[in-house]
Amino acid sequence: MRLRPKNRRKQAERAWRLPAIDWRRAGVAAASLAVLGGGVAAVAWTLDQPIETITVEGRFQRVSALDVEQAVKRRVRGMGLVSVDLGSVGRSLRRIPWVESASVQRAWPRGLRVHVTEQVAAARWGANGLLNTRGELFISETRHIPPELPQLSGPAGSERTVAERYLAVRGRLMEAGMRLTAMRLDARGAWEFDLDNGVTVRLGRRDVDARFERFVAAALALVGERSGDIAYVDMRYSNGYAVGWRAGGVRLASGNAGDDNPDG
Repeated sequence: MRLRPKNRRKQAERAWRLPAIDWRRAGVAAASLAVLGGGVAAVAWTLDQPIETITVEGRFQRVSALDVEQAVKRRVRGMGLVSVDLGSVGRSLRRIPWVESASVQRAWPRGLRVHVTEQVAAARWGANGLLNTRGELFISETRHIPPELPQLSGPAGSERTVAERYLAVRGRLMEAGMRLTAMRLDARGAWEFDLDNGVTVRLGRRDVDARFERFVAAALALVGERSGDIAYVDMRYSNGYAVGWRAGGVRLASGNAGDDNPDG
């Protein structure tokens, strides 16, 4: 049986009719949410107490725990324990010289706990700079430089490159009972380093790794035996090296003196 158009319109009206709303229940729910939100705000306000205590932790040699505490106090003055930005406080502490990392946590009900890790100086850089163990220049001008640190130098921006080569060379020399005291990279890209017995080793610009290996294999024993007589060892020769004596004169141990000497 076919429906008349009139009946179809009535069915459409019934299909699209909005459901009835219980406004009383809706009002109760809205009021409950408002009360809940107000309760949360009240709890947050109650917990956001003024910061009264700051506990500083860490192993300190170059950084003063008192300086860290004072820096935190300046940063959080007028703030509450909930509203304080812990990340911002940590970033401000990392700007203190010799601070490598700093973490800040809330210590309820009215305190902060700060843990500081100091930088570890691996080498001097230039006249008054210091490099950490990753080859990063973390202080460019310092008054106190530990005297036992090796002296590294090179063009601006080469700190990591020089530090990486220093670390690679240092271990090999320590195995032979020698200590590296200085490493230099000049503007032309030529390398040389100093040993604690006063001998300078010149590696030049080309095949630096191969030349260092040749120094260890062929010249290191001579340097150990006669360091008091040797001023420098020049590895910039094909298949050999030259020795500069403190008394004067140069002796070519082997190789062709004309091939690599201009390398610098």
